[in-house]
Amino acid sequence: MANLFSSKPKVLSRTRGLWAEAAFQKTLSISALAILVLLTAIFLSLLIHSSPSLKAFGLTFFFSQTWDPVSSRFGALVFFVGTLLTSFLALLICLPFSLAISIFIGEYFREGILSSILKQVTELLAGIPSVIYGFWGLFVLVPIVRDLEIKLGILPHGVGILAASLILSVMVIPYAASISREVIALVPSDIKEAGYSLGATRQEVVTKIILPYAGSGIMAGTLLALGRALGETMAVTMVIGNSNILPHSIFSPGNTMASVIANEFTEATGRLYLSSLIEIGLLLFLVALTINFIGRYIIKKVSIRA
Repeated sequence: MANLFSSKPKVLSRTRGLWAEAAFQKTLSISALAILVLLTAIFLSLLIHSSPSLKAFGLTFFFSQTWDPVSSRFGALVFFVGTLLTSFLALLICLPFSLAISIFIGEYFREGILSSILKQVTELLAGIPSVIYGFWGLFVLVPIVRDLEIKLGILPHGVGILAASLILSVMVIPYAASISREVIALVPSDIKEAGYSLGATRQEVVTKIILPYAGSGIMAGTLLALGRALGETMAVTMVIGNSNILPHSIFSPGNTMASVIANEFTEATGRLYLSSLIEIGLLLFLVALTINFIGRYIIKKVSIRA
């Protein structure tokens, strides 16, 4: 009889545990489903509100260089090219610095005052508002670029694709460096010690063991930095020149998809004008998704080879 009563609390606690487990699984499922619903809702809302522009211009919207609100003629090629130019150029400038920082902190100086200072400074760079970067670019980078253009005999705009790319490269370094540092620090010490035991130098261990092993993580950090660069608005708007003309070089003024939306959305009065800006937002959304899928495919390939 005593054993019967003593078993009841165990049964009740087990039942409560099963209920808690079921509730926890349902919460996780709902959260995952909510992300999918949110992503689909964003896409559908952009698609619906850009339908007037899609009907009016069709596929020519993506290949036309004309952006004339007065005559209601709109094309997104200038902004698409400007976005890709600034983002990938910023990534090329960012990669050597972010990789060097991540190797320095993750392998050479994991602990100590210098390491902690560099980590804090890197994280601080990620937290600075983009408008502050924009002001710094206007007062510091633009004069430097203008002096360079004068020396090269180029029309000294100062503002343009190069200035925007330099600003973006500084802004995305913390994202690429932080993830790469964490991945490099997680490389097993046994693998590195095996390399040293075979007579490899530290430079050879870094280049032939650590970097291939951490390749997928470094690629993930690069992808995150690229996504940050694609969607940056304020800092780019302040230094890119806001010219709706296809740039002929990295020194030319230009515009990006995010910057043209920020500049002209409040001034868009006509339905077609507003719809064209929303369609540019839809294009930016699709570009970000495409680059994300391509990046995940590359990461998978790199991890398989490693």
